[in-house]
Amino acid sequence: MRSIVKGSVGTIVGETTPTAFKFLINKEVGRGTYIKAKGDGREWILAQIEDIKRSNTAYTVNQLNDAARNYDSREMMIAESRVIGVESNGKLRLPTSPARPGESVFLADEKLIKATLGLSKGDMYIGMLKGYDIRVEMDANTLVQKHCSVLAKTGSGKSYTAAVILEELLDRKVALLVIDPHGEYASMKEPNNVGDFSKYKVKPRGYDITVYTPGEMAMNPRADRPFRFNSLNLSAREVAKMIPNESSSSGQLGLLYEAISALRAETDAYTLEDIIEQVVRSNSKVKWNLVGQLESLLELGLFSGTATPCDELLSPGRAAVIDMTGIIPELQAMIVARLLTDIFEARKRRLISPGMVVVEEAHNYIPERGTGNAASTNIVRTIAAEGRKFGLGLMIISQRPARVDKNVISQCNTQIIMRVTNPNDLKALSKGLEGMTSDLEEEIKRLPAGVAMLVSNEIERPITVNIRPRKSRHGGVSTEIVSREKAKASSVQPARALEKRSRPQSPESSGNEKPVRSKKSQSSGGLLKKVFGRA
Repeated sequence: MRSIVKGSVGTIVGETTPTAFKFLINKEVGRGTYIKAKGDGREWILAQIEDIKRSNTAYTVNQLNDAARNYDSREMMIAESRVIGVESNGKLRLPTSPARPGESVFLADEKLIKATLGLSKGDMYIGMLKGYDIRVEMDANTLVQKHCSVLAKTGSGKSYTAAVILEELLDRKVALLVIDPHGEYASMKEPNNVGDFSKYKVKPRGYDITVYTPGEMAMNPRADRPFRFNSLNLSAREVAKMIPNESSSSGQLGLLYEAISALRAETDAYTLEDIIEQVVRSNSKVKWNLVGQLESLLELGLFSGTATPCDELLSPGRAAVIDMTGIIPELQAMIVARLLTDIFEARKRRLISPGMVVVEEAHNYIPERGTGNAASTNIVRTIAAEGRKFGLGLMIISQRPARVDKNVISQCNTQIIMRVTNPNDLKALSKGLEGMTSDLEEEIKRLPAGVAMLVSNEIERPITVNIRPRKSRHGGVSTEIVSREKAKASSVQPARALEKRSRPQSPESSGNEKPVRSKKSQSSGGLLKKVFGRA
């Protein structure tokens, strides 16, 4: 038996192949550790430990039944390693022959890991390689051009991770348009004050963020400006896209086409109000439902005032956030459909800057077939398939991968996956990602919060990354429902009850009075009623 080489962590044993080998451990190492061993050409082979097994021949069933068993420990630990490859002239290749049994195994050095995995090519710093002080940097141009997805279960840190990527893109003056259903990204204006900034070598800062609301400004205090569409000379197709499918019959759509055709024959310029008046003049029996839908759009304010120009929404080094707070899901999808169609057409004609569209809660806007319908599905699919040619990137973010259109996921060259445990979601990831194995599935199920698996054609093998702290403040913190002061409050409650029983009851507190609703609560929900139209 060969003597143990100084600095080695083990010796290769048993049968080896060009893609895998096992080694007998003589120093403590763990799953996920990167190791190296000499190949036949005497170059270093980089591998990663996938599993570790411990055995002890002194504790077999037969030995335990033997009264004269030997207590001397004969324990062995065997590591199973997957070969990543050999780095040669800046390119990775698999070794042509397997490593030799008896060769020593060493911990891989930082230079070899970075060169072999391809971590030294990028310029976007998203975190550290798990278990190492090695910066993980992605190529910003590739990420934007070839699209990206961030997929994880709720609470795993997907929105936090997405914001880290957006920060890096904004640092490189990329124009961003963010579809934000819950108002989580407005906080990027402010610097962060929580995180291990010294370890990750980042400095807190805020970013140039403008928040738009498609609804009324009074209903969204985070909004900086209203978002509005152009209401002049709308086509029947444009108006039809803004009406829920379940609310529009063929008769109503025919009536809409007739009304707009009549207006075009009379005038060169008409508005949504003119369309409504023209529909009212009709003798059709189905006109009132259509009028109600059109008035709902009018009252929402989407077509009132000055239209928001596309070049304002895609501006280099700035993020335009469309905050959908207060807008019902059906109308959200229709707004996204019209908005992204306008953006894509403007980009094709080179009227606006290149940039990236970010779709949060993507399962609501591009649902998988059989899980729902959305007016925005077709345009998002088009951007995923053709956006690269026109300089328009796409990032999709979702907590339910199984409910996101698989065609769109498959178009994303970079996949950032955080903890996923739902079997349907894991199955969807397996179908949508090349090279997904059962071992990777198990690893995804065990990822702790704040740790992501990065899968990309630019990186030779999926890697796990400790995501760096955000530079800007995180706005996606869950609202506390159960108070931390519960215990304290419960101890005070009996004393208050005793005090209440000892006080004489006033006529005003006889228990028959009705609760008084505040003006704020009376006015809440008004926007939803407007969207559905009059009863």
